[in-house]
Amino acid sequence: MSSPMHNTYNNNNGSQLANMELLTLDNPVFCCYLFWATVLVAKMLLMSLLTALQRFRYKVFPNEEDLFFKNIEVQFDDPHVERVRRAHRNDMENILPYFIMALIYVCTNPNPLVACNLFRVAAIARIVHTLVYAVYPVPQPSRILAFATMMLITFYMAAVVALRTLRFI
Repeated sequence: MSSPMHNTYNNNNGSQLANMELLTLDNPVFCCYLFWATVLVAKMLLMSLLTALQRFRYKVFPNEEDLFFKNIEVQFDDPHVERVRRAHRNDMENILPYFIMALIYVCTNPNPLVACNLFRVAAIARIVHTLVYAVYPVPQPSRILAFATMMLITFYMAAVVALRTLRFI
């Protein structure tokens, strides 16, 4: 059947996948993306819980109504809480653009082995980043290596998308 909705796209690897099937559970690259994106979403949600844990551990609360303990005052600048908050903000600044770029990358029908390894390494790098920054602080270059890993993967995917679509502009 050769309708516009069922055209196939040949990528550089010679594999074929119907255009409409790239973003379905029939595509192993999309499934891999969904799994690792889910891991990263769960990780980001856990950062909120880690922030709350730090607030209770050090009895640091930003609002009057949150003061569960007697003899404490509103406080905004505890280094333990702020470290976790900075790590969480860093996640939002890096993981959210990665989600968009990775999904666009899936639409280029990349090599499954390459794509799945990129998704895997990026997610593990962000988990490591959280561990060495917010959970158990470790001296540099551990954090910058974890940060740069996902950043480079995101730039690589952007370059692949740009090169594969350049001929259409």
